[in-house]
Amino acid sequence: MQTLQPTKDPAKEKHHNPVVFAAILIAAIVVVAVIFNFIVGDNKFLDPANIGVIISHTIWPIFVAWGLCFLFACGYTDLSIGAILVLGSFSTTLFGNWLGFPGVILGGLIVGALLTFINFNVFAFTKIPSWIAGISLAMVYEALAVALKVNKTTSSLIYTDMDKGLRLLGKMPWSLVLVAVGFIVAYIIYNRTTVGLNIRALGGNKDVAKALGINILKTLLWVGVIAGLFIGLAAVVQQSFAGRTTVKTGLTSIYMVFQPLAIVLLAQVLQKRLNIIVAVPICAVVIYGVFNLLTILGIPSGTLQEAFLGAFMIVFGIFGQRGVKGVVK
Repeated sequence: MQTLQPTKDPAKEKHHNPVVFAAILIAAIVVVAVIFNFIVGDNKFLDPANIGVIISHTIWPIFVAWGLCFLFACGYTDLSIGAILVLGSFSTTLFGNWLGFPGVILGGLIVGALLTFINFNVFAFTKIPSWIAGISLAMVYEALAVALKVNKTTSSLIYTDMDKGLRLLGKMPWSLVLVAVGFIVAYIIYNRTTVGLNIRALGGNKDVAKALGINILKTLLWVGVIAGLFIGLAAVVQQSFAGRTTVKTGLTSIYMVFQPLAIVLLAQVLQKRLNIIVAVPICAVVIYGVFNLLTILGIPSGTLQEAFLGAFMIVFGIFGQRGVKGVVK
């Protein structure tokens, strides 16, 4: 009797290999970049200096995007991240000027982890929808930043620029080294640890996760710590790159989350073929490359570029949520 074997399509199986898919994706990005460079002319787009500008602008959003990956994996949304970045940037400068380079890193990590941990305590114990609580917390953190700015005792500390000797992590190649370390840590935690598996199980179905013996409260608090550390590192890089962060009011801090959010939404589109932690840096380069191209073409930021960003987020969100049944959080 002949045994029926399932038919296999070697071509399709090859594309399911994430390494092959990543290589094809990067090759496609390079081809498109070459085409755009030809359209722009004068080798402006692929000029090494311009490529350096694109990459340098992606560093801190990559860390925020990795933090968002953990938030979204457990089914929560936190819109106070932008305000946390502002306070984390203040703390980075303050601790850096006091303690030197170790203080630069400690300042961002402490504020990022502490405030995000506080947020998840609020989410877990109050049962308020996370997006509502996040907006409320954003207003609290913005008000705290304003209070520090207008207070006579602390205003001089807020207006102080970070010492140029402490801004190594805002420059290449040190910022790329930090991204490489961050990538390894994010990948291992997300894919190879019990905490990472519990976080994703929680986002899949909270009741099933609880039935499997996962401690829901403990897992949520771990999300706050892990995501907060990545947000804290984003504050370190952002402040090291810019030297000073301005106070945000009227919920304008939320705007700081839009570009990292677009990165995550695009990464979710690729998630079926490529691990989302791996997809984030690739998507960051794509998105910032597009905005850099728009700038070269004379489309100013603050107007049409933001319209493009909004359109991208809608499109990425539609494709990323294909096949999802029920209400999307």
